[in-house]
Amino acid sequence: MAVGIQHEDEILGKAYDSQLMRRFFKYLLPYKRQLALALFFLLGTSLADLAGPFIVALAIDRYIETRQADGLLTACLLYIFVLFLAFLFRYGQTYVTGALGQYVMYDIRTQMFRHVQRLSLSFFDKNPVGRLVTRLTNDVDALNELLTSGIVAIIGDSVTLIGIAILLLYFNWQLALLTFVVLPVLVFASLKIQVRMRSAFRATRIRLARINSFIAENISGMSVVQLFNRERRNFGTFQGLNADYREASMQSVFYFALFFPIVGLISALSTGLIIWYGGGRVLAGTLTLGGLVAFLQYVERFFLPIRDLSEKYNVLQAAMASSERIFRLLDEEEDLRDKPQPVRLGTLRGDVEFDHVWFQYKEDEWVLRDVSFKVEAGQSVAFVGATGAGKTSMISLMSRFYDVQKGRVLVDGVDVRDIAQYELRKHIGVVLQDPFLFSGTIKSNIRLHNEEISDERVRQAAKYVNADSFIQRLPQGYDEPVRERGAGLSVGQKQLLSFARAIAFNPEIMLVLDEATSSVDTETEGLIQDALAKLMQGRTSFIIAHRLSTVQKVDRIIVLHKGRIVEEGNHQELLANRGYYYRLYELQYRNQAVAS
Repeated sequence: MAVGIQHEDEILGKAYDSQLMRRFFKYLLPYKRQLALALFFLLGTSLADLAGPFIVALAIDRYIETRQADGLLTACLLYIFVLFLAFLFRYGQTYVTGALGQYVMYDIRTQMFRHVQRLSLSFFDKNPVGRLVTRLTNDVDALNELLTSGIVAIIGDSVTLIGIAILLLYFNWQLALLTFVVLPVLVFASLKIQVRMRSAFRATRIRLARINSFIAENISGMSVVQLFNRERRNFGTFQGLNADYREASMQSVFYFALFFPIVGLISALSTGLIIWYGGGRVLAGTLTLGGLVAFLQYVERFFLPIRDLSEKYNVLQAAMASSERIFRLLDEEEDLRDKPQPVRLGTLRGDVEFDHVWFQYKEDEWVLRDVSFKVEAGQSVAFVGATGAGKTSMISLMSRFYDVQKGRVLVDGVDVRDIAQYELRKHIGVVLQDPFLFSGTIKSNIRLHNEEISDERVRQAAKYVNADSFIQRLPQGYDEPVRERGAGLSVGQKQLLSFARAIAFNPEIMLVLDEATSSVDTETEGLIQDALAKLMQGRTSFIIAHRLSTVQKVDRIIVLHKGRIVEEGNHQELLANRGYYYRLYELQYRNQAVAS
């Protein structure tokens, strides 16, 4: 788990960060027209809502008290018309703002996914997949809520508050000042409670993240959990995490429940003062009855935006935390960058050379130490050695998943750092020990949605590596749906599909990683070994194998020990030298004999 990402989940961010907001608002620039339309509807909604009590006051003072029935009907129709306008404005505001939010979130998700795909493997070595998925889903949704609900509500409530304040002063400035007297008390109580809510909200988010991580890990490793009878203990751990989350959530519930009664109490206090003082002014003839009724309606509406603004505090706070995490991911720099004018390979022969290569993942922990060798086009080479000797690292350097710290890795005499990554990897095929299959069909997994690879070429590749026989037995053949990660297919079947995929792309350099023939039955192993021989034919091939029986027919074996090449030669030559390879072979042969 990456330290940075772990801390990042616990960062709540400021309640409001102007720098983050400016960066977020840049995504709105392409949609200025939609934003202007949303603001128009927003202002229309606020004005229509403000007009209602004013019409009520007009109807009472001008028509009800003077007993003018005809005018009263006109006022009623005007009131209904204003309500209808409010409905239209509110509908337009909700629709346009929602659409604007979807377009902006689409752009953010697209940019994030594009950026994540460009990041080097070293980034994914340090950052769990679940947290990255959260960035693309939950955090983006938090920004969407801010745009469609938070910002709109804040602007709308602010406009409403200002409008109501002006109208209160218009009707009676003494009553207005009486209403404003209670505001300092409300603001003070709100600030105190919001500080507590902020702390409680932070604690809740941290504990929710812990629950999500534990659930994801437990479900992913369910087979191990059940195999080792860990259900009861894991359930106990989950109960502890769940209880911790409940206690933190109860703190939020307490302050949330406390805030609204306080607002209601202060609102009721203000209303009582207005009835007492305003009623006296009506009796004294200095204020009309309609003015008092309208005043009371405006005061009631005056406190609603204040309550809503406090509610949106949590939305704003969550959005700040999410935007900080999103932009931190977008600011993550690529470790590997192509040169401005990379070398074009054209037709690749397949020569590979390591020239005094030194490589490390962590500082001062060298994985490869002064490694040099050259492989001619079409040759097959195997890397053997103990775990941690540096075998897989050499494969990764050939594909330029990492860059060397010293020395050079050359393909056809060109440093891989001078070649565009896409151009280089187009000529390299990889077969993994645990082949990765995507949701889709058998056909789409072989050609990886590359429409340049025809259906006929897919079938030929499958036949060539002995995969066609089991594919034909599937109910829908090559159109058979493949579930997540190839669930429902055996290890051998998935391996044969990975060979078919490699053949379909027809690379000049083939990399076979970490014992592609492990964990399969004898019959399937025979098919895979035959497919492997066909795969290597006419290609520069590199194999990493733990079982030395699988590398006996390669042209050359390179033996690694603690990051250095200690021996080179074919199988017979290395056995005759009776060196490190001989000891590995003898130890493995002896273990196999004991096991049998």
